[in-house]
Amino acid sequence: MTAVATPLPHIAARGLGLMRGDRWLFRGLDLDVPRGTFVAVVGPSGVGKSSFLACLAGLLPPSEGHVELYDRAGRCHAPAAVRGSTGVVFQNNLLVPTSTLLNNVLCGRLGRHPWWRTLIGFPRAERETAYRILCDLGLGTKVNRWVCETSGGEQQRTAIARALLQEPDLYLADEPVSNLDAYLTGRVLGILRQEAAQRGRTVFCVLHNAELVERFAEFVLSFDSAGDGAWKLRKVSHA
Repeated sequence: MTAVATPLPHIAARGLGLMRGDRWLFRGLDLDVPRGTFVAVVGPSGVGKSSFLACLAGLLPPSEGHVELYDRAGRCHAPAAVRGSTGVVFQNNLLVPTSTLLNNVLCGRLGRHPWWRTLIGFPRAERETAYRILCDLGLGTKVNRWVCETSGGEQQRTAIARALLQEPDLYLADEPVSNLDAYLTGRVLGILRQEAAQRGRTVFCVLHNAELVERFAEFVLSFDSAGDGAWKLRKVSHA
C-alpha cells in the first residue's frame, strides 16, 4: 500500500475554549479548516463570535486549548507569531479620524516597511493599488476626505480596503457589512469569497443574515446562547 499524504489545514483548533466569568462562550472546539475556505460565524449577540476571532488573531488567549496556523510551506505557527499575515476588520473599524481614506488604507502595508520609510510616503505602486481598491468599493471620489467627514458605511468599506491591501493569508471580518446596502454587501462579500476561491486566502466572517450565509459561505460555525460553550460546524450545500 502507498500512503497518501493528507494536506495540512490552514487553521487548526484543538480543544479551544474561552470562559467569561462563570460562563463558557465556547468549549471543546476542534476545527481543521483548509486553506481557501470561507467560514461564516453565526449566533446571537454575546455568544463569543468576536472573542473567537480574537483568539484566531492571537489577540486574546483562550482559557483552554490552542490554535495552530500553517503557512504555505507547511510550517506551524501560533497566531501571535503571524499577525502580519492576518487581516482583521474590527466592528469599530479602528481608523484614524483625522487622516484621509487613502492614508488609512495604506496603513495595511505598514508592516512591510521600516518606520522611517513611511514618513516620506508610501511607494507609488502601493498608493495606486490602494486607490484601485477604494474605487472597487465605490469610494474613488472620496479618497482624499478625512475619515471623520464620511459615513459609517464609507468607514466600514475603508477598513475592508485596508485589509485587502494588506494581502493577508487569513481574513477575520467581524460584521463587515452591517452598515452597507444590499448592492455593496454583495460586492464586499463577493470580493472576500474571491480572495478565498482564487487566491487561497482563508476567511472567517461574522454574519447575521441567513441568506448571505447560504450564498457566500462554504462552512458555518454557529455558537449557542445556552452558556455551556456549545458550537456546531456544518457544510453549506450550494444548489
